[in-house]
Amino acid sequence: MAEKIALVCDSMSDLPPDFVEENGIKVLPARVIYPDREYADRIDIQPDEVYGRMPKEIPTTSMPSPHDIRTAFEEIIQEGFTHCIALHISSALSGTYDSVKMVADEIKNLKIQVIDTRTLSMGTGWMVINAARNIKAGWKFDNILENIQALQEKARVYYILETLEYLRRGGRIGKVAGMIGEFLHLKPVISVNSDGEYYTFCKAKGRRKSIEKLVEIVEQAVKDREINLAVVHGGAPQEHALLVERFKKLPNIKEITGSQISPVLGVHTGPGLLGVCFYEI
Repeated sequence: MAEKIALVCDSMSDLPPDFVEENGIKVLPARVIYPDREYADRIDIQPDEVYGRMPKEIPTTSMPSPHDIRTAFEEIIQEGFTHCIALHISSALSGTYDSVKMVADEIKNLKIQVIDTRTLSMGTGWMVINAARNIKAGWKFDNILENIQALQEKARVYYILETLEYLRRGGRIGKVAGMIGEFLHLKPVISVNSDGEYYTFCKAKGRRKSIEKLVEIVEQAVKDREINLAVVHGGAPQEHALLVERFKKLPNIKEITGSQISPVLGVHTGPGLLGVCFYEI
């Protein structure tokens, strides 16, 4: 029997909306919660709306609901799919993977592989993009899974923030130490380790130098090998545009894409995030 493979991810993958639509990817929306109302991430609320209400109003967040997860799998079955790959934000940063896995284990007549990508944003997004392209190219289910695993080992994510306050408030600070450094205007470049937790990759004094560190990281990566690169931001459109232009001048970047991070991720970072997500081809 021919395999018909569906793709699922969560809204924290930060995929370009056009790509989602073109490839029929099911995106499970996380939730942004204010005292008066709950919003579906990127559906009922957009990033700029969240930043516009900060710091006066800081919402809380929650993962996609079990109802949304179940509905997505049921739609996939109704659409005639035989297999499904679900790729999700690091389980060290969100309960989404566990929740999807729990629902998937109850679903019959659909072969579902749920993957903890141990990263986030376009770190996860690149795995979804590659899987979608491989599905279009007619790859077998098992081969696509092998390719995801290989890419997972190579995916790198680095980002800087205006302040660590929002990460602290959300309890997402992980291995990022910040109090003393902030008094000295030291800005951490944050990455994700092999367990999918945040840690400080390096530090720079002030905003401008921390942006230069991001550039250095990419310049080092493209010295002798090709990469695919995503440049993301949270409420920093001008700096993001300048960064993209700089990267376009570098050699060995086969593909460059960019997006604003999801409102749910923005709640935990605050405005002013700039990040790079890439992997070696």
